[in-house]
Amino acid sequence: MSHPLFIISREDWSLHRKGYQDQSRHQQKVRDAIKQNLPDLVTDESIILSNGKQIIKVPIRSLDEYRFRYNFNKSKHVGQGDGDSQVGDVLGVDPSSKDAGKGEGTAGDQPGEDYYEAEISMEELQTMLFEELELPNLLEKEKQQMQVSDVIFQDVRKKGIASNLDKKRTILENLRRNANTGNPGIHHIAPDDLRFKTWEEIYKPHSNAVVIAMMDTSGSMGNFEKYIARSFFFWMTRFLRTKYENVEIVFIAHHTEAKEVTEEDFFTRGESGGTICSSAYIKAIEIIDQRYPTDQYNLYPFHFSDGDNLSSDNERCVRLIEQLMERSNMFGYGEVNQYNRSSTLMSAYRQIHNKKFQYSVIREKGEVYKALKTFFSKQVVG
Repeated sequence: MSHPLFIISREDWSLHRKGYQDQSRHQQKVRDAIKQNLPDLVTDESIILSNGKQIIKVPIRSLDEYRFRYNFNKSKHVGQGDGDSQVGDVLGVDPSSKDAGKGEGTAGDQPGEDYYEAEISMEELQTMLFEELELPNLLEKEKQQMQVSDVIFQDVRKKGIASNLDKKRTILENLRRNANTGNPGIHHIAPDDLRFKTWEEIYKPHSNAVVIAMMDTSGSMGNFEKYIARSFFFWMTRFLRTKYENVEIVFIAHHTEAKEVTEEDFFTRGESGGTICSSAYIKAIEIIDQRYPTDQYNLYPFHFSDGDNLSSDNERCVRLIEQLMERSNMFGYGEVNQYNRSSTLMSAYRQIHNKKFQYSVIREKGEVYKALKTFFSKQVVG
């Protein structure tokens, strides 16, 4: 009698999986720690200036996997309890650990907390950052060009890779075959019993979208202000191109005059001079009316400035924003205000009471992440 190719084990494998479960739990803690560092990572200079293919190192407090630790400095090494301990009981405290940590004033002799650098790729970082973001208020338009991709398992075959083995269907096929041969039960799993899930990439059509990125490049925009604005638009463009197929992005730079520029010029060129923000809004309206009919496109204008605008221009800006909101799904305004100074432009914009108008004030690097979530928050369905 030939030996079976597969056997069903009746052994309790719960203990065998403990190591894998602990490792998975450890990896999830690392992932959570990286998520907590996202606000700082979003504005890390090495990432913003990179080509998007580098490995990123994130400092994380040491998270050791569970294991027995032996203290060889003690006289007792092995012992046995009396049997009346309960879950959660403290078995012992190392008195030397309570003084560990940072030193105060002078150098200390106690160890601090261990940190290590977890390495993640740019793609992994983007996945964590973009999983909670989406273009808000997307509406169905006449043309259907923009798509998002997704992966689904919708077929089962007899051939495939081991990681795609469909265990449930394999067992059912084995039961069916054994029942037909008059020997019911789960046993002697043969190659003909194996079933594998197969996947394919599908494309879901969405309505066309155009994002208009407007940035103040006047003399009042210092290095910090320009860096924050470019950091936001850097992640915005990566988010749009990663998650959506055919979304268009228009770049407008302005001081007292506005002009449409290339993406490279938008992120690299500096300007000077005064500030008239209305010039950017006029240029945006002009581009929309000439190239992007509102019945065919979802429109999203975003403007970043330091709020230092010509005072007599503020009322005109409000009127032009109202006109932009008539044409668009949402208008986003980001103001970089490092020193929390009074902004006449923001004072004027706070009088806009329209659900399409969203704003975010950024005072430090970590708030770029907050701005992304403000403008691209996922809508709750139901």
